[in-house]
Amino acid sequence: MKMVKDICQEYSINAEAVAHVKENLPDAEVLEKLSAMFSAFADVSRLKIMLSICERELCVCELAEVLDMSMPAVSHHLRRLKDLGLVKYRREGKLVYYSLDDEHVQQLLTVGLEHSLHR
Repeated sequence: MKMVKDICQEYSINAEAVAHVKENLPDAEVLEKLSAMFSAFADVSRLKIMLSICERELCVCELAEVLDMSMPAVSHHLRRLKDLGLVKYRREGKLVYYSLDDEHVQQLLTVGLEHSLHR
């Protein structure tokens, strides 16, 4: 029989460690929000949009050009990102400009990109 090396060979728990971790886990509602937010990072088009507006706001037309996508497709992704609180927009005349919602989103992108390049 082949021995599995990436799991414990005997069942033993540190009750104090388990209790501490259980106490400090966020509640289900917070975890659902976090899961939904990270789902946006699982889509390449949404990642490209967020990385494109990481340093500078862009209008929907410009994002469509950068991503080589139709404006309705970009708009669909932007709506999802806005609903998740990852991007915000402002209207200037007939144009709508998007930027990241706050510095936390930029940090998530930066750290995630660094990690993926590191591996």
